[in-house]
Amino acid sequence: MLDSKELLHDPEDAARRLARKGVATDDVFAAIEAVRRRRAVAQEVDDARARLNRASGEIGELMATGEASAAEERKAEVRNLKQSVADLEQRVRAEKDAERELLLGLPNWPEEGAPDGSDDADNVVLETHGPAPDSYPSYIRPHWEVAEELGIYDGARGAKISGSMFAVLRGAGARLLYALVDFGLKLNRETYEEVVPPHLVNTDTFTATGHLPKFARDAYRTTGDDMWLIPTGEVPLMSLHRDEILDEAELPKRYMAYTACFRREAGSAGKDTRGMQRLHEFHKVELVKLCTEEQVDTEFKGLLEDALQPIRVLGLSYRIVDLCAGDLTFSSSRIYDIEVYAPGTGRWLEVSSVGKFTDFQARRGNIRYRSPTGKPEFIHALNGSAMATPRVWATLLEVGQQPDGSVRIPDPLVEYMGSSEIPPP
Repeated sequence: MLDSKELLHDPEDAARRLARKGVATDDVFAAIEAVRRRRAVAQEVDDARARLNRASGEIGELMATGEASAAEERKAEVRNLKQSVADLEQRVRAEKDAERELLLGLPNWPEEGAPDGSDDADNVVLETHGPAPDSYPSYIRPHWEVAEELGIYDGARGAKISGSMFAVLRGAGARLLYALVDFGLKLNRETYEEVVPPHLVNTDTFTATGHLPKFARDAYRTTGDDMWLIPTGEVPLMSLHRDEILDEAELPKRYMAYTACFRREAGSAGKDTRGMQRLHEFHKVELVKLCTEEQVDTEFKGLLEDALQPIRVLGLSYRIVDLCAGDLTFSSSRIYDIEVYAPGTGRWLEVSSVGKFTDFQARRGNIRYRSPTGKPEFIHALNGSAMATPRVWATLLEVGQQPDGSVRIPDPLVEYMGSSEIPPP
């Protein structure tokens, strides 16, 4: 959630900054007006309480001096003031609810350094590493074709069991997925505390990261008990300290979780959903950091390196992409995407979004730390994927293809996989 003080400080600039994310000016000013209304009514409440306290104090003084008639007039005034305060308090609650609803609909500010633009074409490629796309052998085919021939991927049975955009992995395909999970966890175990969080969370948890109320249609929700299936490990990890005040000496906190993730992918129409490129259910290792504002730049650089490490060690071609303001996620202020090149698909596939979230999520979840002055301050959050298995799995199937139909497993994965290749069919 945005700081309402920033909105009020310079409304025109607030509208300009949020317009970079595609937010309508009317929506910004509606939220600002709601903040002003709530503040005005809150001031009326304070004024009415002050009058009530003065009138109540005067009753005793009038009674002591024998001015019974005047005291009775004050009592009548006090009764009216009490009713007025009660009415105003009810108005404040209504204005707070209206303000919160509008503020929850506004995204985080984009960082000023993020490129301008509104879609993929405006994103900026910062670095590219590894073999060039045209250097791969011509016999390499899309992973779903090879995986089906090898008997390690079964899209048809995934669809029969659950519907489209679900997959069944078998034999070496299943082992490869879990090898990637183990590999991603091991690489970061010394730096991050490993957590096994719930995969079902309540509405407060889902709201804290910015997934509600705006993105309810993209999420899976259980009936009868108001629970949500997590779309990423970030959601439960960010609520570990919800409504808590940490000591500054504890920061930065670094957490890591392996979870299954569930997304409706409601906006995937027209996108390539074949094979493992885009699934409703997938497995991922997520990294989350909580820190002070002063620690953000250092922790962001470290997080990017941690997310890049498995890609580098596996020897995959990759690039780092600076997302434009209009392509940033709702809660983020800056994102560097890590994309790997899948030669059989002929596409760059995003395997990690390393993002800054400022104090946006902390305000929604009320996560603070006590500064040296003793004043509680909101923490700043960062997150990124250490291993998004579906697209790395797919890329390894394409990069590792051999002329005889087998698939070579990268040396760093052999100890986790238990073999150096997936044999030909």
